[in-house]
Amino acid sequence: MPGGRTIRTLVGVLLGMPLAVVELALVTVGTPLRLIGAARTSVDRAVARLIALERARLAAWFDHGTTRTGGPGYLAVRAALGIAAAAASAPVAFLSALFLGGALWEVISGRSSPVPVELPGVKLATSSWALGLALAALLAAVAVLLLLAVGAAERRLADRFLNPDGRETMRRRIAELTATRSGIVRAVDDERRRIERDLHDGVQQRGVALAVLLGRARHATDATTTAALLDQAYAESRHLLDELRSVAWRIYPTALDELGLRAALAGVAERSPVPVTVHDGLTERPVSAVETALYFVAREAITNAVKHAGAHDILVILTCDDQAVRVVISDDGSGGADPSGSGLAGLARRCRALDGDLTVDSPVGGPTTVTATLPRAAPCD
Repeated sequence: MPGGRTIRTLVGVLLGMPLAVVELALVTVGTPLRLIGAARTSVDRAVARLIALERARLAAWFDHGTTRTGGPGYLAVRAALGIAAAAASAPVAFLSALFLGGALWEVISGRSSPVPVELPGVKLATSSWALGLALAALLAAVAVLLLLAVGAAERRLADRFLNPDGRETMRRRIAELTATRSGIVRAVDDERRRIERDLHDGVQQRGVALAVLLGRARHATDATTTAALLDQAYAESRHLLDELRSVAWRIYPTALDELGLRAALAGVAERSPVPVTVHDGLTERPVSAVETALYFVAREAITNAVKHAGAHDILVILTCDDQAVRVVISDDGSGGADPSGSGLAGLARRCRALDGDLTVDSPVGGPTTVTATLPRAAPCD
């Protein structure tokens, strides 16, 4: 166990000792009151606050996260453990301090006396202050080992009462997968509606305009008018092709499969009316599902920054470590992005479907930072 973590564990155990006294008092007094119905609300509130303090202590000093709130049963067992730890370690620590103080006093006063040590076949002589220091160090080590054992018991106790067991973990995972599946269905439906709107408002309207121009050119009797209408129809057909490319690109860019995430985001940057800077920290491509999710998160964040936040500069950073692949999109816009909006909510569901996470930090007035973190599924250093 590293030295820093050892010290943190010792501090956490020591802080838990006085807290155990408060917990024991609450359990002793509060349980009868709660059973007879008196002050039930006040007792429950006090229990909740103490458990919150315990969870904060576990997180701050033991680096041990918890997911459940627990109840009076946890406080009762925790109080017994804390008081037992205090009762066992206090005498040992007191004796260690007593030996240490005596040894230091003899060194300072110069009143040390020789102490013979006789072992089978061995006769030694040492000074009383050296013997005192040795006993103080030995007892201090015993006290530290005892407190570390209590710290390990604290973690196991927290896992027993404040973290789900295997069945509970499976139940939560099933519920999460069910919710994610429903979310993906909604996201697909939303995407289909968006594509339909793009086709109706853009491509279809230009197709109608092209048909009208060709119809007028077909029925025109004047060669000059016919030529002018055909020129307009040609220009409209070019616009129609551009609109089709734009819709296809918004659905799924071919560059993402062919050239990778960097090239696809470069295409987004080129089409953006606002400067977009992309820093690529990935030297190898993630798997397709992760790469696609990162791309759509970045594109949606850039689109929101341009259309709704009035941003003047956008930064996209791609990074990864041994555990996860991450994209962070930040802009200097007006902020106020709504994580529950259809676009960001759909991307959050996509990330959760891959066991990832999407966070949006967008205070009113800006700046906005959107971060997507996905489990590392392919090598990237």
